[in-house]
Amino acid sequence: MTALPQGFRVRLEPGVRVRDGARVIAGGSPGRMLRLSREGVGALDRLAAGSACSEAERALGRRLVDAGLARPFPPAGAPPGLSVAVAIPVRDDACRLERCLATLEGLRVLVVDDGSTEPDAVADVCRSHGAEVLRRARSGGPAAARNDAARALDTDLVAFLDSDCIAPRDWLELLLPHFSDPLVAAVAPRVRPLVQGSGAWARYARARSPLDLGPRGCEVRPAGLVPYVPTAALAVRRSLARFDEELRYGEDVDLVWRLCDAGHRVRYVPEVEVRHEEPNRAGRLLARRYRYGTSAAPLARRHPGRLASTVVAPAPVAALALALAGRRASAATVLGASGLLRARRLRRGGVPAGEVPRLVATSVVASGLGLARAAAVHAAPAVVAATPPGRRWRAAAVLAAPLVVDWVRRRPPLDPLRWTVLGLVDDAAYGAGVWRGCLTERTAAPLQPLSRRRR
Repeated sequence: MTALPQGFRVRLEPGVRVRDGARVIAGGSPGRMLRLSREGVGALDRLAAGSACSEAERALGRRLVDAGLARPFPPAGAPPGLSVAVAIPVRDDACRLERCLATLEGLRVLVVDDGSTEPDAVADVCRSHGAEVLRRARSGGPAAARNDAARALDTDLVAFLDSDCIAPRDWLELLLPHFSDPLVAAVAPRVRPLVQGSGAWARYARARSPLDLGPRGCEVRPAGLVPYVPTAALAVRRSLARFDEELRYGEDVDLVWRLCDAGHRVRYVPEVEVRHEEPNRAGRLLARRYRYGTSAAPLARRHPGRLASTVVAPAPVAALALALAGRRASAATVLGASGLLRARRLRRGGVPAGEVPRLVATSVVASGLGLARAAAVHAAPAVVAATPPGRRWRAAAVLAAPLVVDWVRRRPPLDPLRWTVLGLVDDAAYGAGVWRGCLTERTAAPLQPLSRRRR
């Protein structure tokens, strides 16, 4: 295992629990536990202070980070000698391009004109801001434009930025220090929505943007807390910036997962916020969600097992099914047996079994909400139609449950009813795109749940 570089600090993630005098660390996403030796406990303190010197201590830091239990903080300052340029793909968006370039003064910028119908307008904006221009005669989509930029540049890093984004002036200064870790291939800021207006859809779009991956920084990995990052704003080692040009949508997810599969690290740094303009009206917002949904099936072809509708644990799902069928005693028996088996596995690893009740309860709730959300996205009309008329209110409550829980967590500037209704419509638009992609690719993988045991 490659140790973290010298000078990195490591801080346990929020929600990670420390037991038995710091000998047991539990948490992360997916959840896991790690038991430390006496020396490991002391190393953890030195890692938190940034004073870990030995390779064994820094290897422990890498293990904690890779397990999703801790987050790394590099020393301040970009690695010496590391060059970077900003690459912006654009097609007939001169006004927003000018707004974007105004925040990038002092940086080398390459604008890839992806077959604009008015190339002179794009060229004039670039000239006024000192940006280089690479003209494509025919539009090939964002993936092709980014590939052209990576091939044309000679820098160590390329920072991709969409033309409808507004970046803070110090965004690269805060992202580049992470590249002092040789395993880091890409670093992403948080992409916050920029939405005009005060209507219900505008408020909804501000609170539930698919590009905003939340306030918690972490290592990006499939099935992790943050499973992907968008290329609306992404710094990446130029030699590794190779996008699949056959993908019109989801090319950023594909790149991130290929980097992870190759053993590279991708980091999400939400302290840096880039604003991304998003639609504020239902038609444009839902059309975009539909297009995003069409990427699920092509991605499932390229990454089997990663685009399931949800991931569930077999025992909690069986218990939920029994409970819904009115067989509560049988449901309790299944959960009890599952808890005993989990307690036995924990004891073998020297981990206290006191975590078992919480883990079982968490698994049941997560599996139930995951199945309800999958049904709302992919099969809401079928679920309601298949439910007897007298019980359809129960089906509607089940479909709405994930959004209600989401409202409680987020407290968005919408009342629960409108939040839930708009969320169900939004999810249905995405689900329609998933179905379209599945029919085109002739695969049902994105529509099927995946057992946690199989994953």
